[in-house]
Amino acid sequence: MGVEHNPHLLWFVVGYGVIMVILGIYFSRKISSSEDFILAGKGLGTIVLTGTLLATWTGSGSISGGETSMAYTYGIIPAFMLIFPTLLGIIILYVIAPKIHEFGKYTVSGILEAKYGQTARLIASIIIILAFVGIVSYQMTGIGFILNVTTGISVDTGTIVGAVLIIFLATIGGLRSIAPTDALSAFLAIAGLFVTLPVIYSIAGGWDGVTSNVPADHLTATGTLNTVQLLGFLLPSLFLLLGDQNMYQRLAASKGGKSSKKAQIGWLVGMTLISPAISLIAFASRSIFPEIDPGMALMATTTVMPTVIGGVLLAAATAFIVTTGNSYLLSAATNVTYDVVKKHIKKDASDKQLLNITKIFTILLGIVAFVLVTFFPTVLEVQMYAYTVYGAGLTPALLAVFFWKRVNMAGGVSSMIAGVGTTLLWEIPLAKPFELNSVIIALPVAVMVLIAVTLATSRK
Repeated sequence: MGVEHNPHLLWFVVGYGVIMVILGIYFSRKISSSEDFILAGKGLGTIVLTGTLLATWTGSGSISGGETSMAYTYGIIPAFMLIFPTLLGIIILYVIAPKIHEFGKYTVSGILEAKYGQTARLIASIIIILAFVGIVSYQMTGIGFILNVTTGISVDTGTIVGAVLIIFLATIGGLRSIAPTDALSAFLAIAGLFVTLPVIYSIAGGWDGVTSNVPADHLTATGTLNTVQLLGFLLPSLFLLLGDQNMYQRLAASKGGKSSKKAQIGWLVGMTLISPAISLIAFASRSIFPEIDPGMALMATTTVMPTVIGGVLLAAATAFIVTTGNSYLLSAATNVTYDVVKKHIKKDASDKQLLNITKIFTILLGIVAFVLVTFFPTVLEVQMYAYTVYGAGLTPALLAVFFWKRVNMAGGVSSMIAGVGTTLLWEIPLAKPFELNSVIIALPVAVMVLIAVTLATSRK
């Protein structure tokens, strides 16, 4: 069965977009400093912080990559397994959140500089920009999928529209406007997913109807993957989350320790609801639409449901995608401003100048993200690349700041270079030998280099 476009669904997407733009403009009027723009004045309460954590982590990576593409391409159990790295990552962040808030840095590279020096900060900034621009790029593609489902325009043309929307919303209000719109989007998305789930299985003929129309190996423990290949999909999300600058910035932007802890518990509960629901909907889509782009699996289901239900789900998908896109775009621009421009080019820049520079680089990096997405054939591939560049290149050195007092500059810097270098080597010139994602090689290399160099260069 092919996807039949439903233009009526577009009204729900447009309605969501208009609300986001209005809210973005409203909250942008409250910005008076760069701290307002980047850390929302350190005033995020429990509900807003919970919503922005949920919405930022669950973007196109889940809606058109992650759980969606895994369930459609490899099977339902591998898709379910994606929840475990997320829950483990949230628990670890819960433990170190007080230290993150205490640092109060605008960027993760600022934390690394405090431990490893200026060289580490510069390398970390490059890694973050490489990874985050990649993450932003497939959010733009997600909007392209949505517009293709609703209007029939090409995914490429829809991606241009997505790029403009994401860049605009990230530029006008920063985290001050992103956080409350994230919260609204997260709760809309949860409602949309749980209204959709029983309806789509009813349409597909129930669980028996779905399982009878998918390949038998899509119901096995590892699906069509072997165990090592499955690990190649699970590890990147864990190590991205553990070092994700967006999450660190949001925790630093909380009102205080109590708000942060409650929000992280809400985030954990929310993910246990959202992730399996996305997997199940995408698996039903595999039964109904056996020959579509895996990234469109969840969105395609909106065309066979009652228009109102399909419209709510599509608006929810748009919500997750846009909020993740503008969050990662803003975060990458923050790195350029504070770790490159202010540190090395314009050291005497005023607060207002830094604010304007951040907005300019938000636009420029958004354009780079749009160009980058043309180099990857699927959303899942660019997602794994971006996650591994960050997770292997940055996270081992970052976690060592909190958990290993002995780690030193030589070990941290060497680990970052080894992690990102191995990732790029495995992905580009070697073209993923044995169909293994680069994290299987790059992460152990980064950890071993961190330990070996630290022990070799530090005093007993």
